[in-house]
Amino acid sequence: MSQTVEMEKIVAFCKRRGFVYQSSEIYGGIRSSYDYGPLGVEMKRNIKEEWWRRVVHMRDDVVGIDAAIIMHPRVWEASGHVAGFNDMLVESRTSGRRYRADHLIEDATGGDVEGLPPEKLTEIIQTDDRIKDPLDGGRDFAPVRPFNLMFETYTGPVKSPENVAYLRPETAQGIFANFKNVLQTSRVKVPFGIAQIGKSFRNEITPGNFIFRTREFEQMEMEFFVKPGTDAEWHEYWIEERFNWYLSLGLKEENLRKREQTDDERAHYATRGVDIEYNFPFGGWSELEGIANRTDYDLNKHQEFSGENLSYFDQATGESYVPYVVEPAVGADRIMLAFLVDAYTEEEVRGEERTVLKLHPRIAPIKAAVFPLSKKKPVSTAAKQLYDDLKGDYRLFYDDSGSIGRRYRRQDEAGTPFCVTVDFDTLDDKKVTIRNRDTMEQERIPLEAVQERLKALISG
Repeated sequence: MSQTVEMEKIVAFCKRRGFVYQSSEIYGGIRSSYDYGPLGVEMKRNIKEEWWRRVVHMRDDVVGIDAAIIMHPRVWEASGHVAGFNDMLVESRTSGRRYRADHLIEDATGGDVEGLPPEKLTEIIQTDDRIKDPLDGGRDFAPVRPFNLMFETYTGPVKSPENVAYLRPETAQGIFANFKNVLQTSRVKVPFGIAQIGKSFRNEITPGNFIFRTREFEQMEMEFFVKPGTDAEWHEYWIEERFNWYLSLGLKEENLRKREQTDDERAHYATRGVDIEYNFPFGGWSELEGIANRTDYDLNKHQEFSGENLSYFDQATGESYVPYVVEPAVGADRIMLAFLVDAYTEEEVRGEERTVLKLHPRIAPIKAAVFPLSKKKPVSTAAKQLYDDLKGDYRLFYDDSGSIGRRYRRQDEAGTPFCVTVDFDTLDDKKVTIRNRDTMEQERIPLEAVQERLKALISG
């Protein structure tokens, strides 16, 4: 896809074809909240399953967990989220709108002010005439103040300080809090990883760019525990492993890059952080995934706050130590947007325009469609029988409405990689035609070979 495609076109396409809807749309919607439609939920599920397959099922050194969203509030004290998980907020007195101070300054000046204290940000905003309220052009701003991104709630029937709890802003802490449990109940030895997929919540001041940044999102994170001194080598390994995963699922290499995080971006406890970035149409290179060397910070903090011993005893060497951690972390929603943008294609074929979503077969929402050339029996009967025989391994679609050309176009837009047509000749030769979405080439194969052929094509 040309990077000149507008996000408005992608957003409209996602709604029209049932990938993503505005949440609560019949009530006017709610900002930065989206629902996944019939095609979107299948595609997102496929992405998560591909991540799990690569990170967990294809390895001997990674196990999975599914931790609770609401955890003991001390977890977030230990992790530093209660005291330090803040964005810098500034309010315009002329419009009443609130903005992230760093974004407001960077958009107006082009400078990088991430990590500066609120006092310095206030000084810049109040003295630089280039910085104006994007809504009304006003220059009257209140002082910058920290804004905690965690959603606060209460457990139990009484809203009191002792019952305060939080919706988790990341899934990682559930892994660290369960480190000892996994050690005691699984036959794992360092180096090993714990993976998790789940919802996280951040009360972003300025969410936006469709499903790229939302207040409710799904994370895929893995904490890989290693012996101190081997962390740099493992960090480099996971950077390459994760980058290659995107390529294996069809993202164009020219739209991907690795970028070293600056000292200001990187968490204070991390020795190194590398972002895998995608060249999005709404603003160029933006983060898809971060791979960080978190050292032993998290386990040490939870050891300190909980009083539990979270060290690892190596039976082979008799050594005891707190492992270092390498963390690949990514949002499923953000990955899905990158795949949609990368696959969206408008092209001319034999004098006709077609829109086609060139998704890798493994993440395509519908793997194959079955078409009878005629609605009438016995062609339709044979097609229905084939459809029923193929069901169960993956999502299929049966379509007998309209011309065969129009049916192909509908499936092209949905990203369906293969269409199987049952025609009049099928009744005699017991063969069907499989059509490839991207090349539009067709092959004739026996009915009994369709299931294995599709499996081979999808996994390729």
